Amino acid sequence: MSRLQVVSGKGGTGKTTVAAALALALAKEGRRTLLVEVEGRQGIAQLFETEAFPYEERKIAVAPGGGEVYALAIDAERALLDYLQMFYKLGGAGRALKKLGAIDFATTIAPGVRDVLLTGKACEAVRRKNKQGGYAYDYVVMDAPPTGRITRFLNVNDEVAGLAKIGPIHNQAQAVMRVLKSPETAVHLVTLLEEMPVQETVDGIAELRGAELPTGKVIVNMVRPHVLDEAAVRGVTGDRRKEVAKTLTRAGVTGSAKLVTPLLEQAAEHAERVELEREQRAALGQLGLPTYELPMIGEGMDLAGLYRLATELRKLGVGE
Repeated sequence: MSRLQVVSGKGGTGKTTVAAALALALAKEGRRTLLVEVEGRQGIAQLFETEAFPYEERKIAVAPGGGEVYALAIDAERALLDYLQMFYKLGGAGRALKKLGAIDFATTIAPGVRDVLLTGKACEAVRRKNKQGGYAYDYVVMDAPPTGRITRFLNVNDEVAGLAKIGPIHNQAQAVMRVLKSPETAVHLVTLLEEMPVQETVDGIAELRGAELPTGKVIVNMVRPHVLDEAAVRGVTGDRRKEVAKTLTRAGVTGSAKLVTPLLEQAAEHAERVELEREQRAALGQLGLPTYELPMIGEGMDLAGLYRLATELRKLGVGE
């Protein structure tokens, strides 16, 4: 399995939640996973019910079996300071540039450089070795920008091509792209069984393939159980309305005659949703990618729900 797992998806699909659950699922049997955030929202800290992360790798969870999950909220300015120190040994001069606003100026006028810094920090974690010569982390999971921006964000080589033909920035971008376009990386897209998220997923996969970036899996989040199908709804409509009312009465439901119409309306809405979801599954199936489905868990997400999603991902074979 690829060591850099990039998770993207349309806003509102729960991509940050899925990225966190994936990190927990991969950190099993003593493995170490780094969960990386690049958008500055501190969404991971909120999920794990902890304070905002500083710019450092911090252990935030222990997975079943003893694995560990670390988290890092990458800050573009701090990443640039690291970069300047690594390649130019600026030290205190780099901090002076920050006070003068030069770093903010550089990352604003050259957003491609900002993406090089963010992706570069994640790729550095992928390649990093420990004192024993093994990898510092078995997996790095990136909570990436939304689907509409993911290809441009990851395709950093094209972004900096017009800015630096040679030199350290160019070399850094090339090194990042060697990781991002290799089997070490897999880009997963999170969606819902709704028309707009599915269409954005289809478009996103096409863009990733066009840029020769490695696609991974489609993860369908918040899947609701099917209670009735269309055939069941047809079976209780028309001349059988009286039978439905009698059945409700026998079950001890008072005022059953008045309940038949609203119940049948809800059943019809449910059947319509089932049909729409069938159509969206068919659209996703045409992508030719493995698809995971994760269940809807309550009205919100807490730590218990996060661990439950991680368990579901392990059942589906993540990390095997």
